[in-house]
Amino acid sequence: MTSELTPNHAAEPVKSSKPAKAQALTAVKGMNDLLPPASAQWEWLEDKVRGLMARHAYRNLRTPIVEPTALFVRGLGEVTDIVEKEMYSFEDRLNGEQLTLRPEATAGVVRAVVEHNMLYDGGKRLYYMGPMFRHERPQRGRYRQFHQIGAEALGFPGAEVDAELILLAATLWQELGLQDVRLELNSLGQPNERAAHRTALIAHLEAHADVLDEEAKRRLHSNPLRILDTKNPAMQAVVEAAPKLIDFLGEASLAHFNAVKAILDASGVAYRINPRLVRGMDYYNLTVFEFVTDRLGSQGTICGGGRYDYLIEQVGGKPAPAVGWALGVERVLELLKEQGTLPEAVGPDVYAIVPDASALPVVFKTIQTLRAQGMSVQMHAGAGEGMGSMKSQFKKADGSGAQFALIFGGDELARGEVTLKSLRDGAGAQEAVPLVDVTTRVADKLAQSLAQNQTTV
Repeated sequence: MTSELTPNHAAEPVKSSKPAKAQALTAVKGMNDLLPPASAQWEWLEDKVRGLMARHAYRNLRTPIVEPTALFVRGLGEVTDIVEKEMYSFEDRLNGEQLTLRPEATAGVVRAVVEHNMLYDGGKRLYYMGPMFRHERPQRGRYRQFHQIGAEALGFPGAEVDAELILLAATLWQELGLQDVRLELNSLGQPNERAAHRTALIAHLEAHADVLDEEAKRRLHSNPLRILDTKNPAMQAVVEAAPKLIDFLGEASLAHFNAVKAILDASGVAYRINPRLVRGMDYYNLTVFEFVTDRLGSQGTICGGGRYDYLIEQVGGKPAPAVGWALGVERVLELLKEQGTLPEAVGPDVYAIVPDASALPVVFKTIQTLRAQGMSVQMHAGAGEGMGSMKSQFKKADGSGAQFALIFGGDELARGEVTLKSLRDGAGAQEAVPLVDVTTRVADKLAQSLAQNQTTV
């Protein structure tokens, strides 16, 4: 007997027992994952910085990624591009507090110094490294999450500290092997000098209002100094003819600037005076500087900074002088890559090849001893009880970049030995080494390899 299906009793589709595939999630645009082996190059740069800072007696400071929005509005200036257009700001849904992902680090460093009364016993030399956030159009050398390394000297009024920080950066470029970087220098004077220059600058720009673009017109009375930094070709002649701030500097400001230059001259550091150099934050006064390259296109500034003697007071502290700089990690690494001097990722010293899982207790004991002596050891890991063929293990050992392979073969272990095989000399020389002598023998071979490489270089 059959029954007819009516529209109200249609056959239901058979449900699949297989769960629906979840939609793949990707990183936020302009915020990038940092993967091996590239991450090793970042670690190399960070290690160079840590060593340099230690030799100059700068100590590490780490501040939160999220700060009160008011810190940046007050510290950077309401009419700066960063505050007006680029900050990631939001309201804390739990308490309504206005918060911002830090777009730069100096304001947070100053907030920490003030909050913890760090200047009570004198000036402090500090450095930091970490991610910053700005909502910009992602392009080469410019990302929405980017990373900075910075140095700040707080509580020191003298020009010698300005020069110290500039020389600190110049020394870093030498140690990194960075080429084609030039130093541009300027002085913004003091607030009263900038006010006089501002009046003259506005008058000059108003006289050429027909040439100004919409952005310049918007800035004309709010932040006219930033107009000097325009990239608009149609405005270059007007900007070049604009009154120069250095012509408005008083005796004290000029003396400070000349003292910085004298130290740089004596130290053999070349520079170019750039009267249009103003930087992007309102907190700067007196010395400002940038290290610039032409090899990265429009994103040519790899490091910039200057003196900011009024920022500490602006965020609620007692008046105190300060000066500092920040470099863009991505841009420095990009420049090293561009010039072909970015070091390749280094593999482990030793790769442990394990023909049979029964050898694992001896393998672990041996490689833990090597690691305790400072050697880098990667152990082959198989699936389940099988460790994989010798051919596949050697292929992975070679691909790891290791200098040597330690082969824990059954026959060798029965004699109390392992086989030490070179993976980088071309000939693949190998020798049997007693287990009790493995640490000493591997250390000797690594030292010989290092000496040979240095001689070749």
